[in-house]
Amino acid sequence: MKSIQEPAWKGIVRSFGLVFGDIGTSPIYTLTVIFALTKPTPDNVMGILSLVFWTMTILVTAEYAWLAMALGRKGEGGTIVLREILIRMLKPGRQIAVISFLSYLGVSLLLGDGVITPAISILSAVEGMVLIPGLEYLHQWSLILIAAVIAVMLFFFQYWGTDRMASAFGPIMVVWFLALSVSGVVSIASHPEVVAAVSPFYAVKFLADNGFAGFFVLSEVILCATGGEALYADMGHLGRKPIIRAWSIVFFALVINYLGQGAYVLSHGTAKNLLFGMIQEMAPMFYIPFLILTIMATIIASQAMISGVFSVVYQGITTRIMPLLKVDYTSTHLKSQIYIGSVNWMLLGAVICIMLIFRKSENLAAAYGLAVTGTMTLTGIMIIMIYSRTTKKWKVPFAVLVTLVDVVFLIACLNKIPHGGYWSIVLASIPFVTILIWTRGQRALYRALRPLDLETFLIAYEQIYSKGSNIPGTALFFTREARVVPPYVVHCVISSNIIYSRNVFVSIVRTDEPFGVKQQMTEGLGSGLDALEVMAGYMEIIDLEKILKEIGIREKVIFYGIEDIDTTNFAWRIFSTIKKLTPNFVKFYKLPPSKLQGVVTRVEM
Repeated sequence: MKSIQEPAWKGIVRSFGLVFGDIGTSPIYTLTVIFALTKPTPDNVMGILSLVFWTMTILVTAEYAWLAMALGRKGEGGTIVLREILIRMLKPGRQIAVISFLSYLGVSLLLGDGVITPAISILSAVEGMVLIPGLEYLHQWSLILIAAVIAVMLFFFQYWGTDRMASAFGPIMVVWFLALSVSGVVSIASHPEVVAAVSPFYAVKFLADNGFAGFFVLSEVILCATGGEALYADMGHLGRKPIIRAWSIVFFALVINYLGQGAYVLSHGTAKNLLFGMIQEMAPMFYIPFLILTIMATIIASQAMISGVFSVVYQGITTRIMPLLKVDYTSTHLKSQIYIGSVNWMLLGAVICIMLIFRKSENLAAAYGLAVTGTMTLTGIMIIMIYSRTTKKWKVPFAVLVTLVDVVFLIACLNKIPHGGYWSIVLASIPFVTILIWTRGQRALYRALRPLDLETFLIAYEQIYSKGSNIPGTALFFTREARVVPPYVVHCVISSNIIYSRNVFVSIVRTDEPFGVKQQMTEGLGSGLDALEVMAGYMEIIDLEKILKEIGIREKVIFYGIEDIDTTNFAWRIFSTIKKLTPNFVKFYKLPPSKLQGVVTRVEM
């Protein structure tokens, strides 16, 4: 029995470190920001605590832990997975185009959120230094500098991977959640009546009493649920059960701490930071160790977000919605541990810029929430569409109810746009425009290349091959599919008469499953012409050289196409620039440079 229980506990502890860093550090700033805008009267305190409790219950427990996590592909989750599930259910046409658009938007909002999360988490923790005796007058720019240094170190160490550090993340977060729980319980003892805030009565009363002002407070209440989407997005790393079990513990710790902060407000009013003020009042000698623990927890939260961004970008690359980027694999046994240098340094630059622009964590909170509510709303819409096409149609009313709550929060967050919320839109627009230009550019390029069908190609190929002056050895030609011949192959073989004794068309097809690799060799397409099709899941890391050796292909040369795009269209110029700046197909799959031969094709778009 012991051997069965141990892995379950290990999974729960790992979930604390890899999944719950973001939502787990929300108590550092959530109530502080809310009570900076709302008078801390007893009615308001009870109402806001009730709103926080029910926001986490509906948006995290119901939407993600119950509805979303029941949907997955071989244990994988996330916006792209929802898209893949829906595409199988829908007929080709406008509906698939709409779903693709929604998934592109969801991915972009998540990537934009990946900039704001490390900035607000690290900055809010560092700001706790001003409560240390002797550091009260520390200038805000000094705090920004310290936060920026921590961010630089965090991003700098990404290249070496987080495989070893990840084993320490879970235990540290266990201590963090334990500290939140203990401090919350001690604080509640002074005002035990705050426990009654779990009743929805107080939330409804607060909204009824405060009208529009109460409605717009929801744009700050949503901060308690930021990071909730990680439950589903990171499902593939740890599995559904450990994450759901861990969430029940995390949920309890967060609720207890929020109630404790509410009790502290009733006793002492508002402070510069409620969590730090509560700890300092309760146990001054433990304040500095708690502050160090807080900074470590925010680093772990940021790390989880960075790893999540890498995973989303990798999914985007392999499903061909994003350009190819150089990917390094930092773990020999964990497929999720990858490093994408260009994304890493762009993220770091954006995080530091955001810190410099907003300067304080409470200012950053003005920009935070819009992307999260947008992602949650899009997830809700896709969940409704999926459940309405399955045997579990009874879940549709619940999904509709949850999505309506998402929409209410999204509308409330729109008032953040003039106060910095527009940065969420700006940050999300960069990947969104890139995805649109890349996906449409690929389709336009494919049409402009005018590939040849295999039957027509074989007429000329057979005539040249039969002459017998073929080059000894095996040549590989990369094609999108075996029966469609790209122009560079026509130019190379037909126009230049470069034919080897064995020629193999190699095509890599990404399936709509996350994992699994299989290959199919079709021999005898023509004289000395075979086709190899490698079918791989969109999360699979393919070792193409290894696959070729396993099936007995010892290639002498590898041909691939390079498109020289000539265009006056502004969007296609951007597309052409992206293609030039990013690695090509053969570099992405790390094929041996000594065997590569690029063939240039001039294309007008």
